[in-house]
Amino acid sequence: MSTYTALTILSSQAAAEALADDMERLTPEPIGVGTTEVEDGSGKWEVGGYFEDAPDQAGLALLAKMHGTRPFAVSELPETDWVAKVRRELSPVEAGRFFVYGSHDADKVPEGCEPLLIEAAMAFGTGHHGTTLGCLRALDALAVGGFAPDAVADIGCGTAVLAMAAARLWPARVLASDIDEVAVEVALANVRANGLEGRVECLEATGFDHPVLAEVAPYDLICANILMGPLIALAPEVTAKLNDGGFVILSGILNEQADEVIDVYARCGNNVVRREEIGEWTTTTLCKISGKSV
Repeated sequence: MSTYTALTILSSQAAAEALADDMERLTPEPIGVGTTEVEDGSGKWEVGGYFEDAPDQAGLALLAKMHGTRPFAVSELPETDWVAKVRRELSPVEAGRFFVYGSHDADKVPEGCEPLLIEAAMAFGTGHHGTTLGCLRALDALAVGGFAPDAVADIGCGTAVLAMAAARLWPARVLASDIDEVAVEVALANVRANGLEGRVECLEATGFDHPVLAEVAPYDLICANILMGPLIALAPEVTAKLNDGGFVILSGILNEQADEVIDVYARCGNNVVRREEIGEWTTTTLCKISGKSV
């Protein structure tokens, strides 16, 4: 059975949420409505509705006019087994010494690598996205350089792939936190699947706002693969939570946003030691200057 999407763009979060509320009252009713910030630094927000039956085009047109937005783009989606599709299309990823794979590719794991199992149903954070790939390469580069942290924090951990990679590299205490409860459950499942229970602690937290995160600080290494806005907001706290000479790996940054993010972290007392562009995304590693912190 086909399903349908109806998408449009608004200029602010408040406007997007107001439109999303009105979409809930359409007939036929959508099976879900969501709002998402567009990741291009424009500040615009996308509103999407998902329907089992073809949406009422007249109703959508009226909503667009009422809210002063562009007409909805309506698409019909064929019935798809998405997990099977992802399994077919997502081949294993090699990033430095790491080999990220799904269980359907378990027979392809080469000897001598650091394997990380992430199921296909949990697609973001598998290593295929340029931000995750960049962070894995950055972790590998630190290890190659002889770095050996005692405490590591993965903030906004998603699948916990970075936290697990750190646990594979070093006998450090590794904490993985995310603001989203579902993400934390996914992280826990991945930690168990990789035999890393007791090595990676998964926490639900906004930034560093958790007693365990506060207790373990300061950290020798912090990873934050999120978005430009939260990265900039967290810059003073990230720097304060780092030991002198500690490293922070940042990603989730579009190439055109990278200089602004790096400048904020530099003003807080961090120097760039590595920077890599993969597609449209930048990953950067910075080191905290001894004695400097805002």
